[in-house]
Amino acid sequence: MKYQVQYTKAAKKDLLRRHEFLVENDPETARRALDAVRKSMDLLQDFPFTCRKASPDNPFLREMVIGFGAGGYVALFEIEAENRVTVLAVRNQREEDYH
Repeated sequence: MKYQVQYTKAAKKDLLRRHEFLVENDPETARRALDAVRKSMDLLQDFPFTCRKASPDNPFLREMVIGFGAGGYVALFEIEAENRVTVLAVRNQREEDYH
């Protein structure tokens, strides 16, 4: 079964902010980072339950680690239905926490 992956406005804003930051410094790195995120989201369509739990109280709130460069990203998402996953936020692994 495939899950439909959707993004909140905040998650889209997170991705756009990171992409804009990278484009200013290195467009090729920005392209590769976007590819890494896309590939990870493709995996999320098939295997959302393989990602680590983000909360001991909610087994449907999970985090996906997206490897990229020295740090990479972490996507916070919730499995909302038997066929839908919503990405809530995306942060760099070096950031303190989701905002």
